[in-house]
Amino acid sequence: MTGQTRRGRPRAGEQAARRHAALDAALEEIVGHGLEGTTMQAVAARAGCSKESLYTWFGNRDGLLAALVERQSEQVNAAVTAALDQPATPRATLAAVAGNMLRMLTGEVSLALNRAAMTSPDLAAVLLRHGRHTTGPLIEAYLARLATDGLLRIDDPAEAFELFYGLVVRDVQIRTLLGEASPPGADLEAAAHRAVHRFLTLTSG
Repeated sequence: MTGQTRRGRPRAGEQAARRHAALDAALEEIVGHGLEGTTMQAVAARAGCSKESLYTWFGNRDGLLAALVERQSEQVNAAVTAALDQPATPRATLAAVAGNMLRMLTGEVSLALNRAAMTSPDLAAVLLRHGRHTTGPLIEAYLARLATDGLLRIDDPAEAFELFYGLVVRDVQIRTLLGEASPPGADLEAAAHRAVHRFLTLTSG
């Protein structure tokens, strides 16, 4: 037997790999051509599959884009969770989260998806649901634990996260969305550490 069923259909693992390749192709199309230039035909050609397969897996182009946003958000949230679970000092943990956040928000994948979302209310809702509204509570829960342990002086973890986010991101994301070059990695790392220092200065118990 090969990687197919008796009826010639791909096995589940092969289907998943082909679907993953289609999402990779969609991302490359969006990065290269923007949302308006991304078509199911172009994605199928780049992925080496048929349009019919894309429609079977995702329903339509909006479904394809939503699946792409969900996958990217899952990867980001997994990285945030891993950083928060590391046995490190709060300063080191928050610096790792801040650095990841800056690299992600100014990376070409995030920029492409955010630009696409700004032209599609439905895609924007998906991005918010799986992005900010999922990532935020993860960090808020960590800040709440620090407050419970007496390491932070905060009344509302959600407000504390907004402060943290504002100190970390500042205007960097909007500038890159508008076309400025993303800062070098060393500059992002330094900015992350400055932001954490300011946050802890304002909130330490």
